[in-house]
Amino acid sequence: MQLRRHRAVLFTLIASITLIASVRRDPVTRADQHRTLIRNASLVLTMDPTEGQGDLGLIADADILVVGDTIAAVGKRLASEGADVMDATGKIVMPGFVDTHNHLWQSLIRGCGAGSDLNGWLAACVFPVAGFSFSQADVYAGVRLSTLDLITTGVTTTVDWSHAFTPAFVRANLAALSDSGLRFAFAYLGSADSAVIADMRLVKQTLIDPNPRAVFQVGSHPGTEPFFLPNLVAMSNLARELNVQLHVHLLENISQRADLPFDALAQANALGPNLLCAHAIHLTDAEIQILADHDARVMHNPLSNMRLASGVISLPALKQAGVRVGLGLDGGTNDTSDMFNNMRAAMGLQRATSLRADITPTVTQVLRMATVDGATLLNMSDRIGSLTVGKKADLIILNPGAVNFAPSFDAVSQIVLNGQPQNVDWVFVDGRPVKRHGKLVGVDPDAIVRAAQAAANRLHQFLFP
Repeated sequence: MQLRRHRAVLFTLIASITLIASVRRDPVTRADQHRTLIRNASLVLTMDPTEGQGDLGLIADADILVVGDTIAAVGKRLASEGADVMDATGKIVMPGFVDTHNHLWQSLIRGCGAGSDLNGWLAACVFPVAGFSFSQADVYAGVRLSTLDLITTGVTTTVDWSHAFTPAFVRANLAALSDSGLRFAFAYLGSADSAVIADMRLVKQTLIDPNPRAVFQVGSHPGTEPFFLPNLVAMSNLARELNVQLHVHLLENISQRADLPFDALAQANALGPNLLCAHAIHLTDAEIQILADHDARVMHNPLSNMRLASGVISLPALKQAGVRVGLGLDGGTNDTSDMFNNMRAAMGLQRATSLRADITPTVTQVLRMATVDGATLLNMSDRIGSLTVGKKADLIILNPGAVNFAPSFDAVSQIVLNGQPQNVDWVFVDGRPVKRHGKLVGVDPDAIVRAAQAAANRLHQFLFP
């Protein structure tokens, strides 16, 4: 059904692509040289050991100068001439969070399948949606709602693995991402169908490449069955052709071992540093070594994994083998975009199952997973992930004086152990605020909620008549 709908809609959209692309360029024009000085932060976590102390690059009582979209200086008592000065006394400044795996349209099915594991949830809440007639307004509202939720928790970069039900769905999905102000990767679930592949090339060329905040990824599923394998081979080939990352769901549920995913990845010549593997829970020691040997990367989604009874990732073994691991929020099975809670879950799951408090990830490690490690596995560490001079000004300012966080005793540990979205006062992407004084900028959240609710009502009626 998906392929037929792709063919039917694709050709009606091609004539308008140039216009759409030009419209979507407007919000992401090159930043001016406006200067902002964030002054006298109580603590700055640069995530760059060359900028500050330890693995988190800590600097106490420091300033950050932003010029245009770039971090121009980090240090003490920076000159304020010509800059708008923000008083950050008592505040914590750090890089924005990097969400490495998500499905943003799934805000429309929050709470669905609460008593199901992954397979039951997919059967009830996701697979039937391919037959639903989404309007572009439906898709836009669902994705835009998710972007607002991400910004609220301090996420500045997200990876949206889109089910790409139709070309019209894709375009509404991308419009919402572009309008959000977030930096993003768009992972387009593709297939061997020639019309789908043509649309993937077109989307990258006209809607992704002109946007300096956007990158393209190819989505697929690794399996040896006659349906899955040809699609995986085609998508692996396309990812190499386009020189982009291939993003797959790998061994999320124990039942997926029957798909022989590593055989499929080998047959598709997909193993390598451009392979992104979401979940990767039910791995053998040998498979962990295969990922390490090929520099394949893993996106850990602890809240989702708990919700769907999927299991606990072998995170210490992955890290010991040298596999790069980031954190993801994973759409409708997380049900809320709370990166603080995600960090706590990543740390807590390993402690609870090992009965050890010193096991990977530590507080320091999980903070890096949520920022610079995520940027690294997405091949974005030259631009984001740390407050390094010359990188993009994607950063957040936290208020540790709120009742859930105060008093300050060990501020770094408290970010993970006490932090909540309400502590995020400011969020900057490319030096521009998308959250200011705790409020979302340039959008009416109530209007987005109303539109998403209307779409969810129609979708609920379709799924559960």
